Amino acid sequence: MKKSIIIALFAALTLPMFAQNEEGKMDDAQRIAITPYTEYSSSFNAQVSKQLKNKMNQILTKQGLAGEPGQRFIMVASINTLTEDIVVTTKEMYQYELEVNFIIGDGIDGIKYAMASQTVKGLGETKADAYIQALKKIKPNDPAWQQLVNDAKKKIIEYYNSKCDFIISEAQALAKQQKYDEALFKLMSVPDVCKACYDKCLAAAEPIFQSLIDNEGARLLAEAKAIWAAGQDVAAANEAGAILAQINPQSKAYPQANALVAEIGKRVKELDKREWDFTLMVHKDNVDLKKAQIKAMRDVGVAFGNHQQPTYHNNLISRW
Repeated sequence: MKKSIIIALFAALTLPMFAQNEEGKMDDAQRIAITPYTEYSSSFNAQVSKQLKNKMNQILTKQGLAGEPGQRFIMVASINTLTEDIVVTTKEMYQYELEVNFIIGDGIDGIKYAMASQTVKGLGETKADAYIQALKKIKPNDPAWQQLVNDAKKKIIEYYNSKCDFIISEAQALAKQQKYDEALFKLMSVPDVCKACYDKCLAAAEPIFQSLIDNEGARLLAEAKAIWAAGQDVAAANEAGAILAQINPQSKAYPQANALVAEIGKRVKELDKREWDFTLMVHKDNVDLKKAQIKAMRDVGVAFGNHQQPTYHNNLISRW
């Protein structure tokens, strides 16, 4: 019986066209994704927070900037109660006048880029209902919100253009401490709208990523060798093969991984006349490899950022 296991380490990916570093081009600036973010507190129940987040999503969608959870750039909101009244009709009703502030900034570094406000009133049977009725009066297509987004985009571009060399130096210092994930996060977080900085950070990320996959490859190879040496059977072969499949084709450990695959396959055949056909997939060409590498570097950075953000985002509303 022939047993075939084919592991795909990376898939060919379609990369976005690099944007030009010009603030005025709407299609370029729209590459900056902004994610609505809310913090729950005693002053907001779940309904109010949901309504607030929906309004932020609507504003960003109108501008083509709504992002997925985990993005670096975020929009947060704060509400100041200007007046609170109880209106008596057939029953008591709550009436609020609220100042709603929307703020866009960097959710990791804590930098505030732009803020806009609107005053709205709401009437409801409960305090939460009154808040929600007030928030419903916020119009996503209001020119004030468009100006907010445009100001934030401009500040984001200016920030990266002025801080690019510092970002690279900081990432290289992290890499020397073997903090490769954090280093790649800093470099790959630069939006491609900042073309000059994006290209420089991409070039700086490549040797850091190489160090990462070399170290990881050596560790995985050692783990696979230990499993195979201890088992020397089909179960051990499969377990070792699953580990070897995680080794990046560009890692220095990759040739040794291929050699171990051949050794395992030969031994499995000797044991029970079974073909153990395990193939570590390689890229078809350099274009495929380059695309996969950029995607892999970005994935490492995103994974680090997603893990860190809950801590970094804490108390942003009060800080901003």
